[in-house]
Amino acid sequence: MGILVAILVLSVLIFFHELGHFTAARYFGVQVDVFSIGFGKKLYSRTIGKTQWSISAIPLGGYVKMKGQDDTDPNNVSYDEDSYNAKKPWQRIIILLAGPFANFLLAFLLYFAIANIGVPKLLPYVGKVTLESPAAKAGLKKDDHLMQINGVNLKYWENIGEQINGSKGSLTLIVEREKKLLTLELKPKVIEDKNIFGEPITRRIIGITPSGKQTTVHFGLIDGLDYAWEETKKASLLIVQSVQKLITGVVGADKLGGIITIVDVTAEASSAGILALFFFTALISVNLGVLNLLPIPALDGGHIMFNLYEMLTGKTASEKAMMYITMVGWAMLLSLMLLGLYNDINRLIG
Repeated sequence: MGILVAILVLSVLIFFHELGHFTAARYFGVQVDVFSIGFGKKLYSRTIGKTQWSISAIPLGGYVKMKGQDDTDPNNVSYDEDSYNAKKPWQRIIILLAGPFANFLLAFLLYFAIANIGVPKLLPYVGKVTLESPAAKAGLKKDDHLMQINGVNLKYWENIGEQINGSKGSLTLIVEREKKLLTLELKPKVIEDKNIFGEPITRRIIGITPSGKQTTVHFGLIDGLDYAWEETKKASLLIVQSVQKLITGVVGADKLGGIITIVDVTAEASSAGILALFFFTALISVNLGVLNLLPIPALDGGHIMFNLYEMLTGKTASEKAMMYITMVGWAMLLSLMLLGLYNDINRLIG
């Protein structure tokens, strides 16, 4: 069941991406010959107007084939009025950007849905106090309710770390214990740690863990929109940083996951509930949007670079150069896909 949900999620993400291209293309009067979810043998197809809508056997992607555009043969062009090539470079760029934009929009809508379903938040109640830690020496105990740090009110557990690492020197804590308020002073301990990319960092700790008490936060319309916007920005920055760390070698190539990892984690998320599935789907949607903007010729970002070149120079790249760069782009893309698949298989057998 989990695998079926994963395939459905991937199909929805691909559909939204290609729908973005399709909508922008039709807005500018470009004929769309094929709208396909998946590759390979067509399992189902239906022609509506001049567009053949298809579901194909290999659900690892999809494509919109516009008149005059053929990634497998860059020289196969058409300059009819309703062809992609007949449009101005800025119009083509908008058509190309519309796919990634649709993925960012989908992520935003998913985060907005999460905001309305309710976001689980840990409350600032102390669970375990580590022996000989700054918290233990200051007198913090299990089940204490942290109310303030340096005069700043604490609503959720996540606020504690923000205040500890966002301040310098000693901390003044207001604690509720058995319906009484206590004021405690302590100095956080500085430790060596690693961030999510494995890079060494220093952070301040006081030596406590959460009790597990939590609440569900429901956002109103305006707050929900703000939450969705912030989460979409946060996810986008995370993906951009991940790509940057991968390119610079901070994150090893063995950490790159392929389609098997995506299906596996999506299946796990679906079994954890609708919120987990929505969170992961939003992250994958942002991932799809960001990666398609990379300047690799086989991707939207590569085509955008060609059109920017035409806008700046007033001329198109030579047919030979287009063919060569496109072939290199496809080689890079296929290499990354094979590397991801290789890593997936290693993880499965490891």
